[in-house]
This record gives sequence, structure tokens and C-alpha cells, in this order.
Amino acid sequence: QVQLVQSGGGLVEAGGSLRLSCVASGTILSINTWIWYRQVLGKERELVADITSEGSTNYADSVKGRFTISRDDAKKTAYLEMNSLKPEDTAVYYCSTDWILFRDPEMGVRKAVDYFGQGTQVTVSS
Repeated sequence: QVQLVQSGGGLVEAGGSLRLSCVASGTILSINTWIWYRQVLGKERELVADITSEGSTNYADSVKGRFTISRDDAKKTAYLEMNSLKPEDTAVYYCSTDWILFRDPEMGVRKAVDYFGQGTQVTVSS
């Protein structure tokens, strides 16, 4: 099976930086688009950034110029570098993929869609 395991996050002062990582585990054959979301309790989930398999990136207007999404396909990992953090960036951040091809030992090649990491809290103090 497939799992997305996140690391990074924590508490930082405004203006500081953090780096989030997300590793896909399992017998992964291919990962299409990586996506980072964030959610504040009581609010809707917000797309922060995404990166396609070709390396094209997309950012929410609120993070453009401050956040950078990247991927390392050899390591099956996505990153979110967050700089110049603001208190309004405080949220739980989730990594996700639109689809992953993986090999199941019993069922062969399968496609997993809309997988999410466990979430990580980012808190920016003013």
C-alpha cells in the first residue's frame, strides 16, 4: 500500500522559515502531481502549491514569492520551503498527490488517487 509521511513544521516567529517534507512509501512506480494544502480549524482547506511531474508549479496568491514547492522523484519526496512566514500562514499543512502508480504484491500495478499525509502544524507567532 501507499503512505505519505510528512515531517517538518513547528513554531516559528514571523519572518522566519520552515521546510516541510513529504515522502511516499510503498512500491512506488510513478507520482503525478504533488500538492500542498493547508487548513485552519473551522475554515475550508486551501491549496497552497502544486507541482506536476514535468516540474510546472502553481501557487496560491497569498504565498507567491515566499513559498517554494519542489520534488525529488528519486526520493519520492516533495518539499515546501516556506520563507518570510506570517501569522496568517498558521495552519495544519497536508501533502497530497492526485494519483500514484504503485505495485501491490497481490494485485499488481494499481493507481491510488487523492492520498493525503497525516498533516503537520505550522504556527507563526507575531
